[in-house]
Amino acid sequence: MQVALPASQASTYLTTDELADRIKYDARTIRDRLKDSVLLEGRHYIRPFGGRKTLYIWEAIEQDMAMHSHQSAAPIPLVGGGALHG
Repeated sequence: MQVALPASQASTYLTTDELADRIKYDARTIRDRLKDSVLLEGRHYIRPFGGRKTLYIWEAIEQDMAMHSHQSAAPIPLVGGGALHG
């Protein structure tokens, strides 16, 4: 029996290699440096059926990348009172 989820609840699951292709990072960097520090289990990835395979949740990753991108665009305050806009 198949259960259809509403479009708002549908998620796109990606393997490490598929995620690497989308965000232009090396798969090893994702596994060694991003996973469990930036990408968090339960939010950004799952391990279905208690197995070793990791599936990344694209919508959560995309949302957080955009959020952090907007935050980093803030001006840098200068000693003289001005601001540096990157």
